[in-house]
Amino acid sequence: MRVVYRILAYVIAAEVALQAAFMAYAIAGLYIWVQDGGVLDSAVLESEDVPFDEAVGFMLHGINGMMIIPVLALLLLIVSFFAKIKGGIRFAVILLLWVALQIFLGLFGHEAAIFGLFHGIVAFAVYGTAFMAGFRAKRPAPEPAVGNAPQ
Repeated sequence: MRVVYRILAYVIAAEVALQAAFMAYAIAGLYIWVQDGGVLDSAVLESEDVPFDEAVGFMLHGINGMMIIPVLALLLLIVSFFAKIKGGIRFAVILLLWVALQIFLGLFGHEAAIFGLFHGIVAFAVYGTAFMAGFRAKRPAPEPAVGNAPQ
């Protein structure tokens, strides 16, 4: 279970990196589209049509952040109870809380830009916590003292 815990933690960290890549891809595409004469207004935002190919990055960011990462964080928490990693449960709980905060900030970032700012900052906390959880899982579990120890 230690290996599963470590893999899940590192996958979550990689997913956070993908989140940034998805947004960079989408925003770069939006910039090019506007430079080519596209106009971003409420009609475009409410439309079902995809105005530029790179807009898929926005969709991938949403799906990944609202579904995949939370499920992985929940799985990490479940695995943490069986992995016997010192502090593993604590790291998994903290990570799940960071992910919940990220979802909140992402949703409310559409209402107030300050939430979007904090969404970007908290992403570093999600990444760092996931990475540290995976790194700590590499260390062997301390062996319990057994009966008569040699003197």
